[in-house]
Amino acid sequence: MSKKYEQATFAGGCFWCMVKPFDELPGIEKVVSGYTGGHKENPTYEEVCSGTTGHVEAVQITFDPDVFPYSKLLEIYWPQIDPTDPNGQFINQSSSYQTAIFYHNEKQKQEAEASKKALEESGRFSKPIVTKILPAMPFYEAEDYHQDYYKKKPEDYQNYRKRSGRDTFIEENWEK
Repeated sequence: MSKKYEQATFAGGCFWCMVKPFDELPGIEKVVSGYTGGHKENPTYEEVCSGTTGHVEAVQITFDPDVFPYSKLLEIYWPQIDPTDPNGQFINQSSSYQTAIFYHNEKQKQEAEASKKALEESGRFSKPIVTKILPAMPFYEAEDYHQDYYKKKPEDYQNYRKRSGRDTFIEENWEK
């Protein structure tokens, strides 16, 4: 019996920080860092960072929805980000670091919208939730050195997370 995998695509600022929370969970086949949402085919990291391609850094997750449903991916996604920042994430303030959920089908769209509405209604944040929910667009895999960065360079990864302000924000806003 073959498994039926689906894809989920999330932009949450620096893609290095968005891989580990999803990686190696039951039902997760793979997590790939890349670029989506823009107009240029096969953009490079430098082009995306320049802000001229319209892309955001994102992760694309291949998962088995029977083992790990999309709703659980959303439960992991939100606490990784500052959903109130329209200009980027933490130390990375540019259009390529904005947050977004890219849905791959109508069911994902409905679940993403419902989860965003629940977060808005929770009162957790006093500012509006600005994370966009958009249809999936072509996804371009990032360069090899960006893949699994937390495994390849664990000390650099930890230092970056700490310096970026992501860990402090998560601790202050999500872990209480």
